[in-house]
Amino acid sequence: MSLLEYTKNQTKVFLDSMPKSLRKKKGQFFTSIETAEFMAGMFDISKCGDVVSVLDPGAGTGILSIAFADRLLKERHDVFLKITCYETDVDVLPILKNNLDYLQTSNSDRVSYRIVEDDYILSQCNDFQGNLLASDNPKKYDFIIGNPPYLRVMRDNPAALAMPQVVHGAPNLYFLFATMSLFNLKDGAEMVYIIPRSWTSGAYFKAFREYLLNNGKIENIHLFVSRDKVFNAEQVLQETMIVKIKKTAVKPENVLITSTNSSSDFDNISELTVPYDAVVSGDELYVYLPTNEYDINVIKKINMYHSTMPDEGLKMKTGIVVDFRQWEELRKEPGENILPLFYSQHIRDGRVNHQPSGKEYDWIIDEKPGLIQKNKNYVFIKRFTAKEERRRLQCGVYSPSDFKEYEYIGTQNKINFVDKTDGTEMDSQTTYGIYALLNSTLFDMYYRILNGSTQVNSTEINNIPIPPVKLIREIGEQVLQSRDLSTDNCDRIISEVAYA
Repeated sequence: MSLLEYTKNQTKVFLDSMPKSLRKKKGQFFTSIETAEFMAGMFDISKCGDVVSVLDPGAGTGILSIAFADRLLKERHDVFLKITCYETDVDVLPILKNNLDYLQTSNSDRVSYRIVEDDYILSQCNDFQGNLLASDNPKKYDFIIGNPPYLRVMRDNPAALAMPQVVHGAPNLYFLFATMSLFNLKDGAEMVYIIPRSWTSGAYFKAFREYLLNNGKIENIHLFVSRDKVFNAEQVLQETMIVKIKKTAVKPENVLITSTNSSSDFDNISELTVPYDAVVSGDELYVYLPTNEYDINVIKKINMYHSTMPDEGLKMKTGIVVDFRQWEELRKEPGENILPLFYSQHIRDGRVNHQPSGKEYDWIIDEKPGLIQKNKNYVFIKRFTAKEERRRLQCGVYSPSDFKEYEYIGTQNKINFVDKTDGTEMDSQTTYGIYALLNSTLFDMYYRILNGSTQVNSTEINNIPIPPVKLIREIGEQVLQSRDLSTDNCDRIISEVAYA
């Protein structure tokens, strides 16, 4: 039996014996043999020395390190391989040892291995002072291949406390593992990780992106078109990617982005060579994931401008009212001192109305100033959309004249709204211009390339480059004159005025 077939069978034995619910609690999702082979094939092994060290943190059954060993030993007959696997799960350790024994028996004079039955991150904390990434004498490796645990932890988790440099908000073990792995790489060495794509944008991951992209450079990215087919046996609905990072300060000219429909379909790979600056750009160091030439053109067009909404005196904010926390302030019917409360269901066909939303409470009392806002011009946008919906950015113009009997209104926190930063009111031209930008195909595609989730994040929108207000007002004036809020009309106007 081949080495990979043996490992695959042993992994299946483990998966069949352990409930998925139990493994999910640990953040355990096991890599398919096809994915493991593909990841092993991403490394450049042409320049490795006579003795090669590979690290597999969170090794599981060892399928990744064994796939790497299988490739290296077949293609390079002049090397000796040293494998280090970290694993703490007592249920999977016997399978890992059996698989590595099988590897060593098959290649007795060319392979050695050690299993470290200790926490990958915390076991390296013996000689650090407050920041593990400042350790003077860390273990270094030639190659690192990993499928880390996908598990949110508290900010006071020891692993998070060990790396304050990369933690902001709610940390996840997967990016703590990736940070540690980059730190454990030799200069000029490579790591390949399969991880969620959530790290590519958003404020929570900014510190991690800064560390990763300042200390290493992306060389390859692989995307899965169907998110439900990445961990076939695991039924994971996680937006997942494979990324290859080289530990270097030298920025490559291009990044190779590949994609397949699933983790078992690596024979049908689409390839795209993308300029590095079209993948990694902006003050937030966002990572964009274009999959075709059209996507690249979208990125280039948006990035023609360098100002953002806040630079232009505008800002997208999140709706104020968290309805399940404010039941006492909500009302079912209008009345004295009662204001309309707007939900995402009220955004329809480019406008904001206050027809019945399907919610039990469409009204809010005016007693708490912190829960209400001025009745003035806004652009509302839904914070959440379904994955299968055609558009991610779904917005509408809020006109105060439609609700002129009210001085204030309420907004539920599943919508975002655009307002002026100084608290004054946007004029109609600016309001309709911002609407046209957000309603355009160009901005919708840009946001999809930037963010794979179904949530529209106000921080990310506020970091998207936009034209200067002068051009935005010109766009808005033309939309007002045409009285056509359709995407086709918005596309036509902004292409003529701002993106010719």
